[in-house]
Amino acid sequence: MRPRNLLENLPAPGPDEAFETLFEGRGARVERIVSHGHASPPGFWYDQTGDEWVMLVQGSAELEFDDGRHESLVQGDWLVIPAGCRHRVAATGPDTVWLAVHTMDA
Repeated sequence: MRPRNLLENLPAPGPDEAFETLFEGRGARVERIVSHGHASPPGFWYDQTGDEWVMLVQGSAELEFDDGRHESLVQGDWLVIPAGCRHRVAATGPDTVWLAVHTMDA
């Protein structure tokens, strides 16, 4: 194995966010998400069956929750989104990189 860098080889801007699984096993999945000014489509909500820990590595983003709450994130910010907490990406800046850890159902 050789080390890899989370910020290298970022995908070019496209119509959708880019999701890359970095590791999966023993009840968890780690992924890199790259956003270039993306937002969730109107009316779309993530509603996951497992918890998610998410960190904004670079860039900026705003998350919206179905209870009306908005959270603005900057580089280094992280939060836990509990299973069943409906949320969406309201906005992202260019070259935004997320690191997400998802717990998976047993």
